[in-house]
Amino acid sequence: MATYDSFHNYASLSNGTIVAGHFNEPDRYMTSRPSGMSDWLITYTLEGSGYFRTPAGEESCSAGDVALLRSGVSHQYGTAPGSQWNFIWAHFPNMIETNYLPADEVIIQSLGKAHLQKRVYRALRNVIQDSREQRSFWIALCENEIRSILLLMAERGRRKVDPRVEESLHYLSKHMRETVRIEDVAKSVGLSSSRLSHLFKEETGSTIVETMNAMRIRQAALLIKHSDRTATEAAFDVGFQNYNHFAYLFREQMGTSPREYIRLSEDSGGRNQ
Repeated sequence: MATYDSFHNYASLSNGTIVAGHFNEPDRYMTSRPSGMSDWLITYTLEGSGYFRTPAGEESCSAGDVALLRSGVSHQYGTAPGSQWNFIWAHFPNMIETNYLPADEVIIQSLGKAHLQKRVYRALRNVIQDSREQRSFWIALCENEIRSILLLMAERGRRKVDPRVEESLHYLSKHMRETVRIEDVAKSVGLSSSRLSHLFKEETGSTIVETMNAMRIRQAALLIKHSDRTATEAAFDVGFQNYNHFAYLFREQMGTSPREYIRLSEDSGGRNQ
């Protein structure tokens, strides 16, 4: 059985303070701060719906939405009429990552696919846990989790990629070391192979196979430069079964052969000796 925090009308926090919680509130829940607050508020809705009302108007949020309320803005927020609002929240001080986001009073983004929702949920759950336990580095740990969410929001705001292409990229990353068939990628996003292939090329400028190979080569280059992996080992680590094919693609993308890349990395001190 899930447990939730009891309701408290949190006032603005002292500078540098981070506090977080998990509320599940009926439609009589409402918080009003006519003078705004000195900190920022981020929420992630698990179920039901809520609203945010500022001088710019009213925005609503529902399951799968992350909302960011800017500091210094007069506001009222609460559970939408006739609904129950189940959400995780965190108050936090201003961070440089907020500069990457629009200057809107409230920013609400739908996270769409499950992997992003799980990522934000885990981050905020970590903030709740760390802010309560307050171990030695709890503030830094909480800040890192919140920064990751802000950067994800900034990225989603700038990348106007079809959600199905975005999910396909996530699938490729997750299965990079495996033999990936286009039919499997297409099935994971609910499209036919031909439709996804056309959409993917249209959105990214590359085919699915080209994108997968580029992803593998980038990872192999990192392994070669920052670990003691040989070129052959790195090739197999990222999913290539044929070294000659790997070497050809590596030279094409990196401008040099894998073994020459190792030598250059050793000369520059970037590779473990």
